[in-house]
Amino acid sequence: MAGEAAAERLGFVTLAQFLQKLPAELKILHDGGNGAGLLRWVEPSELEDPTPYLLDGEFILTAGLPFLGDGGAGGKVDAYVERLVGAGVGALGFGLEPYFDAVPDAVVDACRHHNLTLVEVPKTVPFAAIGLEFSQLLESDNARVFRQLADTNRQLMRAVLSARPEHELLAALVQRVPVWALLVGADGRVRARAAAGGSAVGAAGAGSTSPGGGPRNAPAAVELSALQPILTKLLAGSGPRVEMDSLDEPGSALLFGHPLRSTRDANLGALILGSGSPLTPAQNSVVSSVVGLLELLVRQRTSGSLAPSQLATALLLHPDSVASGGTRHVNGLKDLLAQSISSTRSAPLRVVQGLKADADWPAGDSPVRELLQWRRMFDTKLVEITDYGFAAITRLKVDDALLAETEKLGWRLVIGDATEFQGLASAYQRVTSLRGRVQATGKSARVDEVTWSVAGLLGREAGSMLAARLLEPVLSQEDPERRSAQLAVLRTWLGENGSWDATAKALGLHRNSVRRQINALAELLDTDLNQAQVRAELWFALQYVDEPPAADPSPAAAGPRTAPDPRGSQSR
Repeated sequence: MAGEAAAERLGFVTLAQFLQKLPAELKILHDGGNGAGLLRWVEPSELEDPTPYLLDGEFILTAGLPFLGDGGAGGKVDAYVERLVGAGVGALGFGLEPYFDAVPDAVVDACRHHNLTLVEVPKTVPFAAIGLEFSQLLESDNARVFRQLADTNRQLMRAVLSARPEHELLAALVQRVPVWALLVGADGRVRARAAAGGSAVGAAGAGSTSPGGGPRNAPAAVELSALQPILTKLLAGSGPRVEMDSLDEPGSALLFGHPLRSTRDANLGALILGSGSPLTPAQNSVVSSVVGLLELLVRQRTSGSLAPSQLATALLLHPDSVASGGTRHVNGLKDLLAQSISSTRSAPLRVVQGLKADADWPAGDSPVRELLQWRRMFDTKLVEITDYGFAAITRLKVDDALLAETEKLGWRLVIGDATEFQGLASAYQRVTSLRGRVQATGKSARVDEVTWSVAGLLGREAGSMLAARLLEPVLSQEDPERRSAQLAVLRTWLGENGSWDATAKALGLHRNSVRRQINALAELLDTDLNQAQVRAELWFALQYVDEPPAADPSPAAAGPRTAPDPRGSQSR
C-alpha cells in the first residue's frame, strides 16, 4: 500500500519512531531490525533479571549495575540479553556513568548475537528525559489515533446511511484497517467483499477489476470454499465470539471471523477478515464498530421493526383486508399501527405530506438520512420517500412549533385532519388534493382549515391564473368603465343562472339589452355560454378578479340600447 494511504490507517508508536525522536547524542550500537515493532513503554531497571516484570515491546534502560563484578562475565551477560529477547524486549539502552564510561564489549557482543537493538546513552541525557520523550510521543500518537477514530466513525456513519450500506461499510473498513473483508449471509452465500486498494463489490463482482482498471489484490479473490472451516464454526456456534484460522495465501496469514447475530442469538450471517499481521487495538476497535453496525443492519432487515414490516406486508398483499376483514383481524392491524407510531389503538391519526419549497430542489444525497429525519420529527416509523417529497402517518397534531421547524429546513407541509385506521385512505386523498395548492402558493396547509369548495381548494394563485386565461379578452380592454360594466353583466347573469329577467332586474337594464351584451361577451370570449361547464369555469374565474363590478352597467357604458324584443318576456 502507498505510504500516503498507509498514513491514513490507525497505527501505534514504533521503535523506529521513538529512536528518531531521541537526542542526537544517543548512538545505536546495534540495530536489531525491529524498528517497525510496537513499543509499549520505556522502563529503567537495574535488576539482574527484570523479565518477570516486563511486557512485550518495552525499551529497557540500565546504567550497567547488573554487569558489575561477576555479572560482567561473558556467560552471564549473554544470559541476561537472551532473557530480554525471550521476554519480547524491543531494545536495550545502556547509560554511561556512574558505573561505566563505555558500553562493555560483552554487552555489545551479546546484543549482536541475539539481535537485540542496543543504544548507548551518554551521561548528558538522563533516563528521565528519555521516558518523558516517549510519554510525549505516546500522547501525541494517542491524540492522532483518537482523531482517526473520530474520522473513521463519521465515515462508517455515512456508509450506514448510504444506498448500499453493507458494501460501503466494507469499503470503509478496508480503507482504514489492513484487511480484506468478506460478508456472508445466513445461507452461506457471499453478500459483499472488499480488499485494500479496491472498493466493495457484490457477490457477482468477485472476479471484476478495481475502479482504477487494474486487477484486484489477491486477498479479494480468496475462494469461499477455502473459508468453509471457519464459516461453519461461525454459522453453527452461539453467543458473541471470534473464530480464528489462517490460510497460506498473501494477506491471509490470520483469519478473524465474527458472527452476526439476532437479538435472540440466531446466526444471521458472518464477517470474515484476513490480514498478514496482528491488528492494533485501535484497528480492532474499528473492526468491532463495523461488526456492530453490520449486525444492526441485518437485524433491521430480518428481525427489527416488526410492527411496520408486518403492517406493510399485510396491506400490500391484502389491500381489501381493512374493509372486509373481521374484527379480530382489523384489531390486529390496529395494534401493529399503534406500535409503529408509538401510540394506542384508539389514538387519532394524521396523514402528512411534505414538499420542498423550491420546485427545482435536487434529490438528497441520502434517502435513508431523510427517512430517518422525518421518522424522528414525526415520531413514527411509517414514512415514505416519494417523488414530490415524503408522506407520513403520525399520531402528532403537528403544532406550529413542529411546522416552523420543518419549514425552516425548506419544506412545506400538507397536514391532514384527525382520522382513524379505516379512514386513512380517505385522509390521504384529502391531503393529496391540497398538494397542488401548496406547490402553487409555497405555503403549508391544514386540511381542517381549508374551505372545501372549488374556490377554496383552487387557491388565490391558481384562481388568478384561471381568470387571466379565460377572461383575457375582457380584462385586456383599455377602457376601465367598459371592462367593469361587462364583468358586472357577466357576473350577475351567471349568478342568476342565465335568467334574462332576473339579470335585467338586478342591473336595472332591459332584458333585451342584457341578452345583447351576453351575446357580445360570448363572441368576445369565443365560447359557448350555453354549456354548463363553460358557465361554471367562468363563474369560478370571476371570483378571482379583483376589480369591483361597475356601478352603472347601463347601455351608455355597455353599448347602444336596442328596441325591446317582443319575445323578451320569456326567460331562457
